[in-house]
Amino acid sequence: MKITLKDGSVKEYAQAMSIIDIARDLSEGLARAACAGEVDGEVKDLRTVLDGDCRLNILTADDPAGLRVVRHTASHVMAEAVKRLFPNAKVTIGPAIDEGFYYDFDAAPFSREDLDRIEAEMKKIIKEGHELKRFTLPRDEAIKFMEEREEPYKVELIRDLPEDAEISFYDQGGFVDLCAGPHLMSTKNIKAYKLTSSSMAYWRGDSNRAQLQRIYGTAFQKKEELEAYLAHLEDIRKRDHNKLGREMQLFTTVDVIGQGLPLLLPKGTKMIMKMQRWIEDLEDKEWGYVRTKTPLMAKSDLYKMSGHWDHYKEGMFVLGDEEKDKEVLALRPMTCPFQYFCYKNTQHSYRDLPIRYGETSTLFRNEDSGEMHGLTRVRQFTISEGHLIVRPDQMVQEFKDCLAHAKYCLSVLGVEEDVTYHLSKWDPNNREKYIGEPEIWEETEGHIRQMLVELGIPFTEDVGEAAFYGPKVDINAKNVYGKEDTMITIQWDALLAEQFDMYYVDANGDKVRPYIIHRTSMGCYERTLAWLIEKYAGKFPTWLCPEQVRILPISEKYEAYAEEVRKELAKNDIDVTVDNRSEKIGFKIREARLDKLPYMLVVGQQEAEDKTVSVRSRFAGDEGVKPIQEFIDQICEEIRTKAIRREETQQK
Repeated sequence: MKITLKDGSVKEYAQAMSIIDIARDLSEGLARAACAGEVDGEVKDLRTVLDGDCRLNILTADDPAGLRVVRHTASHVMAEAVKRLFPNAKVTIGPAIDEGFYYDFDAAPFSREDLDRIEAEMKKIIKEGHELKRFTLPRDEAIKFMEEREEPYKVELIRDLPEDAEISFYDQGGFVDLCAGPHLMSTKNIKAYKLTSSSMAYWRGDSNRAQLQRIYGTAFQKKEELEAYLAHLEDIRKRDHNKLGREMQLFTTVDVIGQGLPLLLPKGTKMIMKMQRWIEDLEDKEWGYVRTKTPLMAKSDLYKMSGHWDHYKEGMFVLGDEEKDKEVLALRPMTCPFQYFCYKNTQHSYRDLPIRYGETSTLFRNEDSGEMHGLTRVRQFTISEGHLIVRPDQMVQEFKDCLAHAKYCLSVLGVEEDVTYHLSKWDPNNREKYIGEPEIWEETEGHIRQMLVELGIPFTEDVGEAAFYGPKVDINAKNVYGKEDTMITIQWDALLAEQFDMYYVDANGDKVRPYIIHRTSMGCYERTLAWLIEKYAGKFPTWLCPEQVRILPISEKYEAYAEEVRKELAKNDIDVTVDNRSEKIGFKIREARLDKLPYMLVVGQQEAEDKTVSVRSRFAGDEGVKPIQEFIDQICEEIRTKAIRREETQQK
């Protein structure tokens, strides 16, 4: 047989050979480093025997696919360690993931101390150097095998496999796990690992099924790589908005109020107010929007008319019972049907269009308890929502303008480079999820695709992610843990105007259905705040800061002058406070730095006499003494232009 290697060279063998034996034939060093083999593009276990011509790439831990094999094996070692220490724990699944691996157990919650014990036990298992041996069993024997080991989750997994599936197991010195592989040859080949956290998870992601305990970990083949990753992880934890946002007193949550219902504290509220005013001014003064204010709830009749009742009811908070109550209400998950009736209140001519409705909308969505997190996934949130009622001939340009507006907002916030664009399409194999005919979907998706190409915006196409009434552009960003969320959405709707009997009168006096664009300028304010906390690690651009300047009098003798400076700054709409505490100036400066303030103004005898301020900033440290008006002019320009100043020196 002929084996074509990665470099294009060909090795010929007279008999069948396992991948690991071919690696040994090539190089003993390569065999020692080998994790798996990529055979004609498919990752295979090193034990796999090749008996025909193929392309072969020997994978090491330097290859992402090879590293996944290391991590997959580490998850099995972790599972064995858990079973040794907690014999009553039941194993479920334990895959490799992008940043490491996890394994879910039916067990009591694991503490950090438990994770440390499990790590120590893993070290013993790795040192024992058990060979991983693969074997297969017929379905009935496989079920019996796991039933005898009292592993009900594995039994369920086996029963759910296709009838013709090969059911394989891996034995590592007595611990046997149901697994398709691939795996390392021996546990001793795991060189560096760490268990990072534990959390609750549902069996098969179903909140109606068993609650499990998930342990996360990671593994590398070099200690230096693990140490670098752990340092990165520590930075992530420091940036995590759910931790940092609370420390900065931007928001909090309270059990008796409810999960997914955060309380925005004064500082967080001020930040969202600044963003909201900015967006509303853009929409109303520059982008040609008119503002509405609509109810937070409506009768079920409205949602039945729009189609949300049939397609989205499970995600809504319903007030009442259709079988018992004459009138059933629901908190709104979106504003579109309300704004449609604002449009229908008056008959419109083709000359009136486009009409752009904007609303700062509070919305409610019944998120699953396992999905909620900080400010990114909540049950009540506020959004910069809008609906454009347009003629068909205006649709493409208005859609492009919405994209341009979204890109502008991202640019001002300093996050334009952090997003990805997605054309979210319907799934023709899931017709029940969508309304409308295939021809309409193909046409509208084609328009969006062409626009994105013309605008030079890189994008991916996601089947099944469209709204039930039309395709959309989703602008997504990842949080510090790599989870992707949608930040901004722009939707093409050629269908709902029919359901609401919306029309305009054209030049011939005929009634014509308009098209509708559903869009956000910046998306959900709470989620955006979470994004900015993590992006800037709490060191926000000056215009967004809830406290932009803190005045630090050297002693109580200069408090009157500090107050005089405060009033001058406040007259110019600068968010300013005075630290009048009886503390040394060095302490006050350190506190201001810890609070991540953009500017501190130190005032003492000389400043009071000269009507100046000694400026210290987060960006450049000591910026010297400046006249009050000069500093006011400087910061006002920074706020007006929404400039993003970068740190010029490392503050000590």
